[in-house]
Amino acid sequence: MVDLLNVHVISNAKKTRVTSASKKAETVANAPTAVFVISNDDIKRSGVTSVPEALRLAPGVEVARANANKWAVGIRGFNGVFANKLLVLIDGRSVYNPSFSGVYWDTQDVMLEDVERIEVIRGPAATLWGANAVNGVINIISKEASKSQGGLLTAGGGSQENGFGALRYGKQLNQDTYGRVYIKGFARDNYKKPDGTGKANDGWDMQQGGFRVDTRFSNRDELTVQGDIYRNTVEQALTIPTLNPPFQENIQNNSNTSSGWNINSRFTHTFSTTAEYNLQFYYDHSKRDDYLVSRQLLDTLNLDFQNSFRVNPKHNALWGLGYRANLDNFESTSLIDITPNKRNTQLYTAFLQDEATLIDETLWLTIGSKFEHNDYSGFEGQPTAKLMWAPSLQQRFWVSFSRAVRTPSRIEQNIHALQGVSLSPQIPLLGGQSLPVAIINNGMPNFKAEVELSYELGYRFTLSNQFSIDIAGFYNDYNNMRSYSVGNSYLSATPSLHLVQPIDFVNLGKASTYGFEVATVWQMTDRWRWDTNYSFLNTSVNNDLLSSTAISPQHSLSLRAVIDPADNVTVDFWLRYTSSSSALDLNNISPGASIQQLNPHVTFDTRLAWKPVPSLEMSIVGQNLLDNRRLEYRDESGFVQPSAISRGVYGKLALEF
Repeated sequence: MVDLLNVHVISNAKKTRVTSASKKAETVANAPTAVFVISNDDIKRSGVTSVPEALRLAPGVEVARANANKWAVGIRGFNGVFANKLLVLIDGRSVYNPSFSGVYWDTQDVMLEDVERIEVIRGPAATLWGANAVNGVINIISKEASKSQGGLLTAGGGSQENGFGALRYGKQLNQDTYGRVYIKGFARDNYKKPDGTGKANDGWDMQQGGFRVDTRFSNRDELTVQGDIYRNTVEQALTIPTLNPPFQENIQNNSNTSSGWNINSRFTHTFSTTAEYNLQFYYDHSKRDDYLVSRQLLDTLNLDFQNSFRVNPKHNALWGLGYRANLDNFESTSLIDITPNKRNTQLYTAFLQDEATLIDETLWLTIGSKFEHNDYSGFEGQPTAKLMWAPSLQQRFWVSFSRAVRTPSRIEQNIHALQGVSLSPQIPLLGGQSLPVAIINNGMPNFKAEVELSYELGYRFTLSNQFSIDIAGFYNDYNNMRSYSVGNSYLSATPSLHLVQPIDFVNLGKASTYGFEVATVWQMTDRWRWDTNYSFLNTSVNNDLLSSTAISPQHSLSLRAVIDPADNVTVDFWLRYTSSSSALDLNNISPGASIQQLNPHVTFDTRLAWKPVPSLEMSIVGQNLLDNRRLEYRDESGFVQPSAISRGVYGKLALEF
């Protein structure tokens, strides 16, 4: 495809190329999908200190902060702390957790200064990235080692950010090899309880280190090896049900410790400007110790091969093979039992895609499919077809159809969990007491994959470097969605006499969503830019017990002013609006279960930075400045206690040497 002339990236970044949309380098304008790029400069100037906060920069991405250490992150609906339709990658390494089909965001930390960009695909990308890339893909891509040479020291702190710091050093090891190492850490204070009384017991501290080495063996061969090691501690207040008198749920405080490491390598051989192959291998080890809820170990080994080549001037082909093994180990607690406690699951994949030029420099058709076999639901096929039309150099229209699946998780097939306890007034006992009722959530061994059929269309327009607009609309149809089935109750005498009400995972849910997203960039002057994003989402479900009903606002608006009043001074303003949203109350599992509402809210952040010398930057950031206390999240899990998100201010120094 022909690149747009003088294109300004829709994501406010000057680097227009992406690789996640088609698994090859291409401009944002020429990607026949809803893709958005968050640049390193965007991340720095927004003043965010974590990846979930940075994702608020992208349209269609729903980010709700549950407390100081937990986020609900989703794309195009069905969001929650345990959102299960989003695939997240760090340099191509999947951090999607097969135990619950989601992401533990409290362990996904990176040195933001070394992030090249974050590529956000809205909509299914299963043909290239496989199962679980249902509503979108987030790929966090770090800088090449050659682009982070020398030293960088950052440090800061404030009202909520108690203290943070990072040290990175890069060096050229020989003529064709560059490397870097880094260490970082932070400590974040507790928020307050939702009513504003007392601390919420949600503090968070983390330490992490890592390295990256890039070497070029020849003009055709290059190798990257990188790795990380981390340890963190999060405080949390959990709603814990008990089957002992007085049979009431209570809030308990505890600390959850997580640790892990990973090693990731990629080898690329280039045949020509239109043909190459690459081989990626990674191994990921993680340990999570939560004595109240779950203790788990997970080891993941992954191997991927892909080859791209030009069949003829009209056809570009891309194919690949993959293998993944997940070995987990769970230790039961008083709340959760996963049987069997150990399981080794394997995934085999193959994909094929062809991009055909129907009319030179005007019309392109892309078709392909992913074929997978997993140990949970067997064989899955995930095809896609995309058509792009370029009536002029400044315009692109595209349409697509895709099928994507979310494979079952460990908990959906193997969990046995105490979800809640209530007292039944219909069954009185001696002494005027009522019989306690234990709500037990059961996984089903025959739980199947969820299926999505997605229809999308989009339009992009770029006017030189002054203005650009990106519009994407979608309609998604979901089947076999996870829902709850209320089973027949029975009596149990352990640990005391009570009634058991089984709630089983089943595939009876159906839902549909439709909406659109708009992203605009207006370079008003050489020193002043406006970035505006708006997202609309409508969700319809056919089942009151659809377990994925969670925080998903209908309207979201983001407005950023990026200003350079002087050569060494930058000022940024960021205003966000989120409409009301709702979450299913899982502590009241019955037809017509109650829905918890969240009020709409407006948020304002600002950042002021000054460079007295080129190697030193000093900045001050204000976050959530319009609210002394705000609730962004209602728990859809029945365990997590949300906190009141308060305003905060912090200062930061960044020194290059």
